[in-house]
Amino acid sequence: MYIKNEKIEFKGKDSKDPFSFRYYDKKRVINGKTMGEHLKFAMSWWHTVNASGTDMFGGDTMSKTFGLSGMDMYKAKADFAFELMRKLGIDYYCFHDVDVAPEGETLGESVKNLEIMTDYLLQKQKETGIKPLWVTANMFGDKKFMAGAATSPCADVFAVAAGKVKAGIDAAVKLGAKGYVFWGGREGYDTLLNTDMALELHNLGRFMRMARDYGRSHGFDGDFYIEPKPKEPTKHQYDFDAATCANFLRANGLEADFKLNIEANHATLAGHTFNHELRVAAVNGMFGSIDANQGDMLLGWDTDQFPTNVYETTLAMYEVIKAGGFTNGGLNFDAKARRQSNTLEDTVLSYIAGMDAFALGLIKAYQIIDDGRIDAFIKERYSSYESGMGKRIVDGEETLESLAAYAADLKDIKVQSGRQEYLEAVMNDILFSGDTE
Repeated sequence: MYIKNEKIEFKGKDSKDPFSFRYYDKKRVINGKTMGEHLKFAMSWWHTVNASGTDMFGGDTMSKTFGLSGMDMYKAKADFAFELMRKLGIDYYCFHDVDVAPEGETLGESVKNLEIMTDYLLQKQKETGIKPLWVTANMFGDKKFMAGAATSPCADVFAVAAGKVKAGIDAAVKLGAKGYVFWGGREGYDTLLNTDMALELHNLGRFMRMARDYGRSHGFDGDFYIEPKPKEPTKHQYDFDAATCANFLRANGLEADFKLNIEANHATLAGHTFNHELRVAAVNGMFGSIDANQGDMLLGWDTDQFPTNVYETTLAMYEVIKAGGFTNGGLNFDAKARRQSNTLEDTVLSYIAGMDAFALGLIKAYQIIDDGRIDAFIKERYSSYESGMGKRIVDGEETLESLAAYAADLKDIKVQSGRQEYLEAVMNDILFSGDTE
């Protein structure tokens, strides 16, 4: 792979070398942990190693076959992936089963291919120390999944999906991944005129419980993740947003084993902000991992762009810090270079941009916390619940009747200003102060 440097190095914010980090200093310690430990960057196999610039209106703009086919091509892709991660200093990767191994005509053939390729990946891991952040199965691409996988009206499809997930969990255990992700893909519907929603939701719950039980009994001790997404390709997907997923997990007794993998672009498709979805996951005790990208607000689909908006990365890292940081999860770049950015150098530059954006976001998030003005304002705003009647409400000492009696003669109730504009100005003051030390 041609890039100017053998390995991308941190050169500081004044660097004009495009093949250098300006903010991501992997070994820099912030609040007791290195940047590498805080951020836990991961490479997405599907976008980075396989995506070739195709969109719904046009074909490939670059080739990633390495002039090969079959298993030789998949091994060459793995060589490329590990060399790219080594150059960038990325310690983790994420993949679907069919990303790393060719799909056979039957489930059995596909599983054998996956076993061959995971043997190869394990060898690469031993050479580099790089390992998977999480594993998943593609249960949306093949035509058999056109009506869903676990929610398909065809029981044979449910069975094939179960076999793919079993193989995926086996691969996670084999390779040492601490996460297994379920992205619903086509687990939803286009019209209720042909849908038995109750059966589909019950089957989805059954499927998740089967996966959990198999994983726990076969050595998988990491987190299972559900990744919320509201639409595309179906009109409605059952994993619409973080709140919907949290409700589904509790309804199916899965909350002890499952957490949420939040994607920025999925949040905006659901009509939410990225930091909203992270906050919802955290307050429900289900924050797990992040798919780091951004969308184009003028386009109505999942564009999966590399994240470069520092305002968004700062707010995201603020939520991650407040949630206690990552445990088994991390920041997976579920992102691809733009269709016109069609060279391998562009792939490297895209990762540098995204890694620097989140590194700067981490720095600025801690500056917001250290500054203290925003946290102090929130504490003061809710101070009525720290004493008197408010504290009795929080402590569960009041009833509807007692509150009604207390409120009967209240008048001239004043609610303090929310001062949104002031707080946004505080954010700007911290973001653009120029201090990154």
